[in-house]
Amino acid sequence: MITVQVTYTVNPEFAMRNKQNIQRFLADFRKMDASAFWYHISLMEDGVTFMHFSTYRNEQIQQEVLNVPSFKAFQKERDDSGLNGTHAVRVLQFVGASSDKLVPGQVENE
Repeated sequence: MITVQVTYTVNPEFAMRNKQNIQRFLADFRKMDASAFWYHISLMEDGVTFMHFSTYRNEQIQQEVLNVPSFKAFQKERDDSGLNGTHAVRVLQFVGASSDKLVPGQVENE
């Protein structure tokens, strides 16, 4: 299982546009196999720092998700908005979860 946390801060004038772009790619993600990955986005209390948390069954589904055209468009517009070095990607080690959305017994590379 692959677990990733991404954080970044946008300029205040771009925050609403970023939320709209997120909704666009999430609509496309909802059309995919929900048993293969989980993607969650939160906005920090400052109103401009976003945290994306994702879990993928394996590298293949991760690449499928990351290559969805609306997601790639979101990334480009976000990056072009000026993140001022705040973009951070962390690959985490999965320990456990409160639900079996991604059933550990069915996960590759566990």
